Amino acid sequence: MKYKHLFFDLDHTLWDFERNSSESLEDIFHQLSLADHGVYSMELFIKSFIRINTKLWEDFDQGKFHHSYIRQNRFLMVFDELGIKCPENHLEIGELYLNTLPGKKHLLEGALETLSYAKSAGYQMHIVTNGFTEIQARKIASSGISHYFENVVTFENANAKKPEPAIFAYAVQQANASPDDCIMIGDNWIADILGASGFGLDTVYYNPAGLIFDQKPTYDIRNLEELKLIL
Repeated sequence: MKYKHLFFDLDHTLWDFERNSSESLEDIFHQLSLADHGVYSMELFIKSFIRINTKLWEDFDQGKFHHSYIRQNRFLMVFDELGIKCPENHLEIGELYLNTLPGKKHLLEGALETLSYAKSAGYQMHIVTNGFTEIQARKIASSGISHYFENVVTFENANAKKPEPAIFAYAVQQANASPDDCIMIGDNWIADILGASGFGLDTVYYNPAGLIFDQKPTYDIRNLEELKLIL
């Protein structure tokens, strides 16, 4: 067994962020009767949010602003893009989203089977995420995968975020491991792959779209069940 510790990203790698986010936004659309406030297309509302939210997180990974900027501005930006006067309670909409989202339980295809396989094979597994500690814990619990993980490393408890070396150093320390025993598995080229490889970890790029970059990860997979061929 080449590796002993598997570091998994959570959102977009194991936890189906887009599906869970879309369901949450649909709930909010109906609960707050957003059609009565000028949001006539639920589909455009969801599509706009996911695009803006994705870009904000990419900018966060590159150190352009703090987490709080995302929370305070993403719905403002969505309403602006839709050409709709932003409701005064846009921060409450954001809080409702943050309360609704972690209760969703959809995992990406092959995630549960891969975790079960790795657990039975004797690997120790950990989450390394740029998300908030409380929210990520709720996502993990809602989707029924808490028992697979020894540690959940977040930007809050590590006091650092991917791709910074410090969060990977903290994860290795928490696992009581050495870097040679660990491998990082994630979907984000900058945060997960460049970050982990820059610290000296082997990497698995979960890359369903088949993206190509100048550098190469240790392994490149299209679906999670390909991990079984690596581990």
